[in-house]
Amino acid sequence: MSLVVILLGLLSLAAVYYVVIWAQDIIKNWSEPDNSNPILGFVIGIITNFFDVLGIGNFSTITLASQLTGFIKNDRLLPGMLNIASVVPVLIEAFLFISNVEVGAVTLLSLIIAAVVGALVGGRIVTKLPEYKIQIVMGFALLITAFLMFAKKVGWLALLGENNTAVNLTGIALIIGIVGNIIFGALMMAGVGLYAPCLAMVSLLGLNPKVAFPIMMGSCAALMAMGSPKFIKEGMYPRKGTLGLAIGGIVGVFIGYQFVKSLSVDSLIWIIIVVVIYTGIMMLRKGIKNH
Repeated sequence: MSLVVILLGLLSLAAVYYVVIWAQDIIKNWSEPDNSNPILGFVIGIITNFFDVLGIGNFSTITLASQLTGFIKNDRLLPGMLNIASVVPVLIEAFLFISNVEVGAVTLLSLIIAAVVGALVGGRIVTKLPEYKIQIVMGFALLITAFLMFAKKVGWLALLGENNTAVNLTGIALIIGIVGNIIFGALMMAGVGLYAPCLAMVSLLGLNPKVAFPIMMGSCAALMAMGSPKFIKEGMYPRKGTLGLAIGGIVGVFIGYQFVKSLSVDSLIWIIIVVVIYTGIMMLRKGIKNH
């Protein structure tokens, strides 16, 4: 049995573990007051996870949509909502890309395990942070994400991986990749997206940029499935809105995967970059004001 088959089996077990825990919490607390709108969440989920399949990442776009529409009232719940709502859609992405993109099994498994370790540590820290610190972290994260999106759009990230053909890491490069993904996994629990920094890292380490997709999506799927139960246990997410967001996300993934090759979204990405910058600045201002 290959390592890839074992990995897909482990991801399946993680999915079952996560869904059982989340379903129990939803059923137990469904009657609790909740100001979030599941229908709005469903729409946001479709749109943002469509872009997630493109490799843009959905944390910044969900945060953007939430701020513009008032979808979430308490920013302290934002990291939990982002992670919990994204587990199942990103698990589907991971299965699609791991099955269809060639990548070294040891590299893939090592970086995914590293991301999970980082998430388990990061989740314990983030659930104890006050709202203003989360707002400040999210503000900086959005600005960094906007810069990385810009770098990808103008081709700077592509230059990092230009002529790269490797599909696996060895030696010191593998160790650097593992350490990097531990850090990215911890930051994911604070709502900082993994896609763009992971793409930059693997390109710098000499991997073919296409290899980043199964690594990014496999890492995010595994770390969110294992790290999100901490947010669920603490009740740090809007239940009804997050459920709508997750269901819409599943729809968005399948739409994006089927039509991404025939759609041009260049102009829209520029708009997203501008608005993500604006949202990041607003988050920082709110955090500093609340502090």
